[in-house]
Amino acid sequence: MSEDAISEILVRGPNWLGDLVMATPGLRSLRAGFPKARITLQVRPGLEGLLEGSPDVDEIRTLQSYHRGGLALMSEARRWRASQRFDLGICLPDSFSSALFMKWAGVRTIVGYTHPGRGWLLDEAVEPLARQQDQRWVAREEHVLGLMRSLGCPDLGTALSLPTAHEDHPELARLFEGMGFSMDDAPWVVLAPGASYGSSKRWPTSHFAEVGDALAGAGARVLLVGTAEESPLTEAVRSAMRSPALDLGGRLDLSGLKIVIGKSRLLVANDAGCRHIAAAFGIPSLIFFGSTTPEKTPLNLEAVEVFERSLECRPCYKRVCPLAGHPCLSGIPPASVSKVALETLLMQRQTEAEPRLP
Repeated sequence: MSEDAISEILVRGPNWLGDLVMATPGLRSLRAGFPKARITLQVRPGLEGLLEGSPDVDEIRTLQSYHRGGLALMSEARRWRASQRFDLGICLPDSFSSALFMKWAGVRTIVGYTHPGRGWLLDEAVEPLARQQDQRWVAREEHVLGLMRSLGCPDLGTALSLPTAHEDHPELARLFEGMGFSMDDAPWVVLAPGASYGSSKRWPTSHFAEVGDALAGAGARVLLVGTAEESPLTEAVRSAMRSPALDLGGRLDLSGLKIVIGKSRLLVANDAGCRHIAAAFGIPSLIFFGSTTPEKTPLNLEAVEVFERSLECRPCYKRVCPLAGHPCLSGIPPASVSKVALETLLMQRQTEAEPRLP
């Protein structure tokens, strides 16, 4: 596709936080392939702060009609069409609605992977990589890069990238101050017991509490993070802990969350969005896999310690475990996690204490 013929590009971003982080190598490739074009990233409400300040996009706009039905989608698309015309549209989700919006918005050339029912909406339908390579799964980073390669964009690797978390965040500083905490108390450790996908991804809160107490006993300051919907989980962990912990459930925007994770020594979390933020910043992470498997997200695991059990029923990718007791996650003992967590902290402290060569 001729670079000179493309001046305005619309990218429909993924709907999951982690998937959007894993799309950043593709956005980097797109920017390199079309350096003169203006790139607009469209995301669902709530994700707009994740890539704010990224050099790979010029504007981030929210899809206000997200999950509000076809009439709302059509109305919003027509408003976009009246205000701005795009030469190229790239659908990162495989959804029918993402391509339909672009068609209604008058995007001149729409590119996406072939998917049942939406082929007629695409001007350039790309065969899914899994089908091309006869694989069950393809890493999300590669999934997005495959679309960019089809446009002739260069492959610049699969490393994740997020805009640097700004230290100057007055709202976060005021929040911490009101809770008797200080930004100067970093680094800390972060526990993220939630997973918006469903309970099948969630390690028990009692287990998180036991690990939190072990870390606090070693002198670490424990912070709990989660969305507003996950605040009952962070409160359950805090209540179950014998040691004090700072409960930030439902109190952070994405900018604040990036700072909290980016300044931490360690993240203990489920296979959810926080783990991808930590990976982008190179933060050591202990991650639990229940209904999912790291085989589907095998990249950028250099700083990740995976905890999982080998059971015939997994990975099932169900949102709720149908088995009593949720054995794939409840069977991961907190003691073994605490052991690795404490060893990770010790190694970090030893590294920081080592004299640096002049």
